Order: sequence, then structure tokens, then C-alpha cells
Amino acid sequence: MPRLLCCLPLLLGSLLAPAAHGVSIRCPNIVLIMADDLGYTDLGCFGSRYYETPNIDRLAGEGMRLTNHHMCQNCAPTRAALMSGQYGPRTGVYTVGGIRRFDWSMRPLRPVDNVTRLPLDLETIADRLKAAGYATGMFGKWHLGAGEQHHPASRGFDEAIVSAGRHLDFKTAPQVDHPEGEYLADFLTDKAVDFIERHQQQDFFLYLPHFGVHSPYQAKQDLISKFQEKPPVDGHNNPTYAAMIASVDESVGRVMQTLDRLGLAGDTLVIFVSDNGGVGGYVREGIKPRGDITDNAPLRSGKGSLYEGGTRVPMVVRWPGVTAPGTSCNTPTIHVDFYPTLLEVGMALAPDQPLDGESLAPLLRDPAARLERDAVFQHFPGYLGAGKNRWRTTPVSLIQQGDWKLMEFLEDGRLELYNLVDDIGETNNLASAKPDKAAELLGRLKQWREEIGAPMPTRQTPQS
Repeated sequence: MPRLLCCLPLLLGSLLAPAAHGVSIRCPNIVLIMADDLGYTDLGCFGSRYYETPNIDRLAGEGMRLTNHHMCQNCAPTRAALMSGQYGPRTGVYTVGGIRRFDWSMRPLRPVDNVTRLPLDLETIADRLKAAGYATGMFGKWHLGAGEQHHPASRGFDEAIVSAGRHLDFKTAPQVDHPEGEYLADFLTDKAVDFIERHQQQDFFLYLPHFGVHSPYQAKQDLISKFQEKPPVDGHNNPTYAAMIASVDESVGRVMQTLDRLGLAGDTLVIFVSDNGGVGGYVREGIKPRGDITDNAPLRSGKGSLYEGGTRVPMVVRWPGVTAPGTSCNTPTIHVDFYPTLLEVGMALAPDQPLDGESLAPLLRDPAARLERDAVFQHFPGYLGAGKNRWRTTPVSLIQQGDWKLMEFLEDGRLELYNLVDDIGETNNLASAKPDKAAELLGRLKQWREEIGAPMPTRQTPQS
């Protein structure tokens, strides 16, 4: 009964949705598939004419594309936000590794120390869904701490196998035997399919965070050969990278086929998303002479940057009976929204910790719906390098409110203001032309930082 009462808002929303959407009153299974470093335009359904993603494209055709969704600028902080429902200033997870990873000794600021393991006092979304009766499984890249206490099997997942770092000759934690030469994406998908098959009679939450398409760039030879003769299009031109995307797409297809075969597709929410922007746009930005693996155009820059190319990612949601097929939504959404969304979907009780996001269920029912919040935020009090004396980002905070995005660069207080509808490529800084709008957004950004207790980088001293 508590689960039913908890889900009443969701059920009522479905009942009030247009009849064409249908009505689903079953507590749905949840499948969250996340690619690693997949760029905004790296899918066919998001514009690529070189990469081939028929299964993800089919998922989009049967559901909704969220075209204004944002993650953090690199891997670990996005995963911390997904699992905790909290912005970085609460978890302390801003980036990957310690602050000495890049030499900032000649920069004016000392970064805020970075937390590399998700704090143990935080309940994960898996904790809450498990408490609500879900079977929970995770197979892939975790990046929120190693060791028994921090392993996902101790953070709400009934079953968990962690692997990242290599696509061939990979290792797992715990150690699991696998055939020599097996490709990691295939191995993880095997485990995901097996999990679905074994838990088909109960509600389940499957989290499948692929290591693909992260470097090292390794792919199956038959797929590489498929793309070697294909002409480049719009900065998409690397056969190995294309083959890696194809393997992730194959994984999505196998999961969808399993749901179809078991008669579960109509009762399963499927989400596909990337953890940050693609590894590209650096040459165009002038921060690397060469080395782009993909291109995020029309977005600016790429992974490691807080311009749109680093944080805006492709996201697809299929929820039969709720999301209308072939729709899209351009409302700004962000990583901390996953937790409250899945709480509502899963009829689960909220944890005893602040949640910074908002459930996206209203948007999934009606892409024209309005959320209660007025803005989304990012805060990065550190440095991410791109080679000697080159930086993908320096310390920066940002606010996106509707069509407007303001970035405050913390070294010198420089402001950049963009209208993302008119200028998605962030080429025209309007901070000087629209000082009132810049001041309004800066005030709201500072208010948010104060409310959340965001630590700021400090001025360099000889002892730093």
C-alpha cells in the first residue's frame, strides 16, 4: 500500500494524459543505459550521417528525445550526481582524480580539493529502489570508489560487476571469467540480458553504464571494416570510433530484443544517455593542434569544457503509455533530475538527504509541460588540462535559465552570456550588450552557490 500511495501523482498524471498515450498503472521496470564520452551528434537520431545507430534511433522513434539535457563535463561527477541526486558542491565530486592531475601551479587559483569516492552517508537511487522492492543490477563503469565499502554491491545493487579501462583483455571486480578476446560491451550486455531474464517476474532496475566509447579506441574488426570505406561527414570520420558506437548500439538492440521477447517492453522505462560530451571540438577551439576523435558541432568545444559541447548530451526515453512516440522536448534538464524521476517512476520513498533535481515525469507525459524550478546550475572549481599550457576549462560556474546561459569564470570574474536558442554554438557573448540580463542571472547564480554552500577556489599562495 505505501508504494501505491507514493505513486498516486504519477498514476493520476497518466490518467490525465491524452488518451492517445494510453494508460499504464503497473510499476514499470527501469533500464538505464549510459554511454561514456558519446557526443551530442554521435547518434543518427541526433544528426550524425556517418555513425550508424539503428537501435537507438528506433528507441527514439518509439519514445522521446530530450534535446537540452546536460551532464557534468567529465565522468565521475556525472555518476555521483546520478547516484546521489545532488550537485557537486554537496558530494564534493567535481572531476576525475585528485587536483594534482594537471599542473595549475602557474594559474591564479588553487582548486577546491576533489572527492574521488561517493560519500558513504549518501543513499543511492539503487538503495531507494531496492527498498521499494526492485531487484537491482549494475554492470559496467562505476567510477565512484573501489574497495568493498564503495563497490556498487554495497551501494544498493543486489548484483554488480564493475569493469572499465580496456575494451579487450579487460578485468572485472569481482573477477568473472570470460572468453579470451571478448569485447567488453558484449560481456556487459550478456550480464544485463541474463539479469533481465532472471528477474522478469519482478520489478527490476538495470543500470548498464558502458565503458564505450571512452578511450582507448578499440573495436571489433568486422565493425571497423564496415566503416573504413565510408566517406567522412561533418567531422565524423573515425572508423574505429564508429565501430565502438555500433557496439553500444548493438547492446541497446539486444536489451530491447530481450524486453520484446519476454513481453516486458510495454512495462519498462528505457533511458539511453551519455555521461558527458564527446572528445572533439578542441581543434576548432584552438586548445589542441590535432586529436579530435569526433565533432560536437554545432555545439562548442567538448568533454572537459562547460560549453555546450562538454555538457549537452543525447538522451532518449521510451516509456510506453507515457511518452508519445517520436516526440522531443527542449526544456533544460540535468543529471540531478534522474534520482527524483526514478523515485516517482518506481513508487519509492525519498531518502533523508537533499535532492537537487526535479522529477521529469511531467515532461515525459507532455513535452510542453513546465517544471517548477527556474534554472539549472553547474559549478566547477578546478582545472582540466588539454596539453602544455592549454586548458579545456578553468574554474567556472554557470546558470541556464530558459534560453539563457551565463558563465562566470572564477579566475577574473569574466562573464559570458549566450542565448542558446539563437546561438547554440555560443559564438556571440552578449554580456556587454545585455548587462541587465547578465546581472540578473549572476545574482541568481550567486544565490544558488550560497544556498548550496558551494566552495570556491582560493587565490594562489607560495605555499599552495
